[in-house]
Amino acid sequence: MDLKDYNNKRKFDETTEPKGTTKKSEDQLIFVVQRHAASRLHYDFRLEMEGVLKSWAVPKGPSLNPDDKRLAMMVEDHPYDYKDFEGNIPEGNYGAGQVEVWDSGTYEPLDDTSKLSDEKELLKELKSGSLKFILHGKKLKGEFALVKMKNAENNSWLLIKHRDKFAEEKYDAEENVAKNSQVTKFLEEKKSLKNSKKTS
Repeated sequence: MDLKDYNNKRKFDETTEPKGTTKKSEDQLIFVVQRHAASRLHYDFRLEMEGVLKSWAVPKGPSLNPDDKRLAMMVEDHPYDYKDFEGNIPEGNYGAGQVEVWDSGTYEPLDDTSKLSDEKELLKELKSGSLKFILHGKKLKGEFALVKMKNAENNSWLLIKHRDKFAEEKYDAEENVAKNSQVTKFLEEKKSLKNSKKTS
């Protein structure tokens, strides 16, 4: 629940990212996945808990294929308002590059027998290193798990899709990007700039 790391890494007079304050959804907990072209393209997977967004960087993006065990590196908590953030983080700033919302919706713990509130159950599972939840997104639907890798760095997790009616045999997050994607445009411009530098 500490946004100190987030705030310390950002220069708010240069970036339009929201300042680190806690806030909660009135009703159901939310999740968001942001596509982020930084030094490398990756996806940021965020789950609301305790008024912040618990965050993981997923290099290959989430998948609906249960055989794809996606590496997810846990990063600093982000403020709740980050759920709507889209735009450019200027050069010289932490995470510089283009960001867009790839998917969003609500989520809940898979365990519906728990006597704890949804949020307390999720926090307990997060602490134990094995989170199981149901996503109600536009793209990501159904049961998922985030499992902390043993004997790895502290922040290495795996994001795994459970076998349910929403599971797909083949899935590539990059094939499910909006046609007018600003991140794709940003990447193309970066590529053509690189190529023109090579030829000049």
